[in-house]
Amino acid sequence: MAANSEPKKIDINSTISLKGIVKAIFNDTIHVQIGGKIITLPKGDFLLDKSMS
Repeated sequence: MAANSEPKKIDINSTISLKGIVKAIFNDTIHVQIGGKIITLPKGDFLLDKSMS
């Protein structure tokens, strides 16, 4: 049995979609409740209406 000396590379590029409740929007962050957890996301990650900025 020959040993393979080359390391295997795994590339993952995927998108997921989660539904949550927006709890708060501050100047640069959005706090979203998903399940029982509240996570903080940068506002720059979203395409928001200019009237909100």
